[in-house]
Amino acid sequence: MRKAAPQDRDGEAGLELVWSRRWTLVHRILAVNLLVVLIFALGILWLDVYRNQLREERIALMEGATRAAAAAAERVRPDEREGLLAAMAGTEGPRFRLYDPQGRLVADSWNVSEPTYRLRDPDEQAWQKRVARALDDGFNALVGEAPTEDFVEPEIDRASAWPELAEARVGDVVTRVRIAPERTPVFSAAAPVGANGVMLATLNDRSYTRTVRRERASIAMALAGSVLLAVLLSLFLARTIARPLRRIAIAAHRVRLGRARAVRIPRLPSRRDEIGMLARSVSDMSQSLRQRIDKIEAFAADVAHELKNPLASLRSAVDGLERIEDPDLRRQLLDVVRQDVVRLDRLVSDISEAARTDAELTRAQFEPVDLGDLVEQLVTSWEERRETSDVRLAYARPRKSSAIVPGDDQRLARAIDNLIDNAISFSPPGSVVEISVINLGSRVRVQVRDEGPGVSEDQREKIFKRFHSHRPETENFGRHSGLGLAIASAIVEGHDGTIIVEDRTDASSGACFTITLPAWGSE
Repeated sequence: MRKAAPQDRDGEAGLELVWSRRWTLVHRILAVNLLVVLIFALGILWLDVYRNQLREERIALMEGATRAAAAAAERVRPDEREGLLAAMAGTEGPRFRLYDPQGRLVADSWNVSEPTYRLRDPDEQAWQKRVARALDDGFNALVGEAPTEDFVEPEIDRASAWPELAEARVGDVVTRVRIAPERTPVFSAAAPVGANGVMLATLNDRSYTRTVRRERASIAMALAGSVLLAVLLSLFLARTIARPLRRIAIAAHRVRLGRARAVRIPRLPSRRDEIGMLARSVSDMSQSLRQRIDKIEAFAADVAHELKNPLASLRSAVDGLERIEDPDLRRQLLDVVRQDVVRLDRLVSDISEAARTDAELTRAQFEPVDLGDLVEQLVTSWEERRETSDVRLAYARPRKSSAIVPGDDQRLARAIDNLIDNAISFSPPGSVVEISVINLGSRVRVQVRDEGPGVSEDQREKIFKRFHSHRPETENFGRHSGLGLAIASAIVEGHDGTIIVEDRTDASSGACFTITLPAWGSE
């Protein structure tokens, strides 16, 4: 693949990649789409785990405080219990309540101290609190949190109003978590005291909610940062995908408008992703199209030039027929007319063949072709037609099925037939044209050797050009159009092969045409 020219690099400004040059488009798109989702999912998972751990810690603290309060209440006189419980609760601790075996409330820490918490009316709070509660509900729904029982103080405060007290009478400490009207948790713990007495501790822990919401705010900040990063990555995608695609699309549009010579399509040689492949493919396609257009224009000019000569001769002969009465001269002019007609017919046929060759080869489905059998059929056909002018054909046939190549058998036959025709036309009477086919491993070689004058070095490339013909003086006028070797060269190149001409090394004179084609199955 050719290197990008300086003018190509000018069109690639801002399209190069640095650290992500080995990323495919799939990698980039997945990175942008998954980044925010991944950070959001990790944040939700972390917050849920953190909240559960914090809840377990608070429940464990309530268990310990209730167990301690129950043990202390059992060791003091009844009239000292409320003061002891109030002292244990402090200013922000739980509310301790002691119930006797009959379920009556016999001690309450709030009777001798200020309430340690107050259930707030959500209707009296600011709108920010309502937003926070809505976010709490949304988070609970997102993680599949089970509905939590509402906390309501009973109108008649007896042990039967608290289900956890009944469970605690027959077991160890029992805990519950309820939700206050403002959606903050109320932790409760019940522990047995003495002979069927029971201690209840309740705490509306708003600090728990503030802690969880603070962590949620931190995660929201991280999510906002990830959204910003996603936006930057989207801009990165726009730079690495949309911009080069737009540049390539504009260049392709200009090529479609017929401005191919002035268009510089960026090749992006540093990019190894799909965009780079597309840029190089479009650039190669544009160059191929430009070369095809150049060939068509040159071919049209050559056709016009080649048709003018026989037409001018034909016009001159026809004009002369009207003025000349001499039968011999008229017969000569008629011969000229016939020769010009033959030449024109030959030109039109070869021009049509040359015009179809490139187009048909691009659409051809190559199949395995045995060149040994193909050349043998061509040699047999020449001998049966007896058009060799006393020139003998000698064919060295290879081992059967040893010279198989991928290709179009009719096109390959035309290329080799043109070489045989060319060799016969240059060979003196009684000489031999040698034809050989040999397998060289990954390549198959076809050689056509004649005993003619050979081809000078300055003509060895020109003879494969269209309409170039350097014929012997004895050659029949109009038999060759100068397209035979050009057609053969186009067919061989369309089969990924090469064609060259050299001097024979095994004889005093003569030319050796060599076609080399890839063997079937070779890489």
